[in-house]
Amino acid sequence: MSNNAAIVEISQTASQFRSSIVLQAENKYIDVKSILGLFTTLLGGHAYELHVHGPDAEEAKKAMAEVFSRHNLNVTVIGE
Repeated sequence: MSNNAAIVEISQTASQFRSSIVLQAENKYIDVKSILGLFTTLLGGHAYELHVHGPDAEEAKKAMAEVFSRHNLNVTVIGE
């Protein structure tokens, strides 16, 4: 299964926000605005944590949760 569409959509959605949006996968932390970082991280059926901090964090958390859900990716959104 290819996650290419998910990776592009996640990165594009994250780039709309000024907040810092970081994906934690096991012991790795990836800036979701980095497509290359996502390509090396979004593998398999891992559970992820999404850390969102910044001026538009509430909107960013909602939008990112929707994108991950749409692509059946298991993510827990962590607030400030």
